This record gives sequence, structure tokens and C-alpha cells, in this order.
Amino acid sequence: MSIKEKTTDFINKHETKLDIAFFVGGFLFDILFISAPDDLFSIVQQAVYLFIVATLIHYEMLFRLHKWRPKESLLKLWSYRDFTLHFFLGSLLSVYSLFYIKSASILSSFIFLILLIAIILLNELSFAKSGKVSLKVAFYAICLFSFFSVIYPIILGFVGWTPLFFSVLSTVLILLGQFKLLARSEVPGKILTKALAAPAGAVLSIFLLFYFLGWIPPVPLSVTAQGVYHNLEKREGQFFLSFEKTWKFWQDSDKEFNAAPGDKVFFFAQIYSPARISDQIFLHWHLKNKKGDWVSTDRVPLFIQGGRKEGFRGYATKANYQPGEWMVTVETSMGSEISRYYFEISTVAANEARIFTTLEK
Repeated sequence: MSIKEKTTDFINKHETKLDIAFFVGGFLFDILFISAPDDLFSIVQQAVYLFIVATLIHYEMLFRLHKWRPKESLLKLWSYRDFTLHFFLGSLLSVYSLFYIKSASILSSFIFLILLIAIILLNELSFAKSGKVSLKVAFYAICLFSFFSVIYPIILGFVGWTPLFFSVLSTVLILLGQFKLLARSEVPGKILTKALAAPAGAVLSIFLLFYFLGWIPPVPLSVTAQGVYHNLEKREGQFFLSFEKTWKFWQDSDKEFNAAPGDKVFFFAQIYSPARISDQIFLHWHLKNKKGDWVSTDRVPLFIQGGRKEGFRGYATKANYQPGEWMVTVETSMGSEISRYYFEISTVAANEARIFTTLEK
């Protein structure tokens, strides 16, 4: 039996195990080598992965239409194209899913995150790996758009509609370039429309719809810590946050805020953003009314400066409040939610014996 036959036989016998190994390998590779969104090595790596995926899709379309055949010396290597494409797409999808999850307010982005998880799982199924090119193009379009969605806020120094516009434009231009390259190789227009333009257009349309609905997390921003406190002091570059000590040892803030006369409510947030980003976000206060609806009370602007590994630290204070259920959402200027924090305010009598714990940030 030849080496090729032995290899083919081994792959057929252990296909499921190899699939798992490739997926785990790609995920572990990301954990080890993918760091912050603005890390230069990470950006270059993603760009290289995208180029490899684009190249494989290009030649796969030509191969299936009998318009290209690999050289004899590359036949063995070409036989592993599905595994290779699967590895790079899976790796990219896992990277962007990590970025989106870090930037997500789970409740506001729930539908998008579920869809993202479903896409990652779909990429693991055998029919997706060896199936139609159009499905692979859809995955590629997701990765390409996600790449630019991270890059442009870093380049421009802010998040919002302008980076979104350039992300869409760059994605369209690259896909259009691939369309024209394949057309020059005499690939019929109908096939190009069905295999390339249609799936890519569908992906962009869904992403734009989700952006307008506020369901897509505002990468690369993320909230690394947040909470409500009785007091906040800044000394020598550090924040000292005081909260009332309770039997709930796992809590490190006043999630149940006992408001004595004269108390102020301090909302503190630690927000990660890449070094080049200097932008304005908002700390949006809401109170639940008797009907159970959240009513906006204040929207406090906060100017953030990126570059600190632990995240930019900022806060808002409220002296005029009433008992009830409260929520503070951290939002971008375009209204996209980065995070939300629920807490409850109850009025209590003055008590000098209260014990506070201080947390340093």
C-alpha cells in the first residue's frame, strides 16, 4: 500500500478524531498566540489567515469547474485542502467570537451570540467542510467583515458609524476583487453570483441589520469590571471603592444598595480599549417603573483613553435617586451596549455602625 493510500485510509478511519483535533488545535493556537485586538502580531496573523482562506476558496472554485488542476508535485498537498480551510476558518471564527463575547452585553447581544455559536458549531460538521463553496464563502465573509470591524476603530481611534462604513466598504471591495479575478478565469457569472455574491451579500445584510438593531457588540471595547459603591476616592492614580460588607462574601460591590440619609451612589466601570482609541461613551442610568419598564433617568458622558492593560477607569455619581430596581448600561455614542449592571436601592435609617470594605482598582 502506498503512502497516499495509507494516509487516505487513516483519514477515513479517524475522521471524527481528526476533526476534533484540528478544532482544538486551532482554538489552543488562538489562546496561546492571539492577544489584544491591537496586537500587531495578532493583526498580521489574521490577515495571513484571511489571505490563505481567500486563496483556497479561489482555487477550489476553479478546481470544481475543471478550470484549474494542481501540479503533480502539489496533488498530495491539495488533497488536504478541506482540513486546511477548516483549520483557518475555525481559528478565525474562534478569535472573533472571543472578541465579540468580551465586548458583549449578553442580554442585548443574545441573538447575535447564539447565531455566532451556531456558526462555529456548523463549521465543525462534516458537510460544511466538504460541502458547497457558497457556505465556505459565507464563513469567509463573516471573518473578513469582523477583521475590518476590529481594525478600523483602532486605526481611526473611535467606534461608531464611520468605522462601520469603512468596514463594509473594505469587505465589499475585496469580495468584488475576488469576483473579478474569477470572472477573468472564465467562471460563469451565474455561478459567481450563486457561490460568491449571494452568500457574501446575505452575510453583510444580516450584520448591517444587527448593527442597526444594536445586537452586535462594539468591538474592540469591553468592560472588564463594574459595580456600584457607597464611596469612591482617587489617590495617587488608584481608585479606592467602598461597599457595605454583607454575608454574601462573593460580592465585591453594593448590588443591594442600602441608602442612608446623605448617601451617594457611585457607579464605577473599568473599560478596555486599544491604545489608539480615545472616544466618548455613556453611563446610562435606568429605573424600573411600576409597569416593569425601564425608564431612562440620566445619560452621563465619559471620555475614555485606551492603552491601559487593565482598562480605563471611570465613574458617575448619583445623589438624587429613589428606592427601586436600577440598571446602568455602558454604551457607545451610537447606542451600542458594552455592558449592563443591575442593582437595587433600599432606604435605611442612619447607622454609624455600618462596616465597609474597600477595594482598590
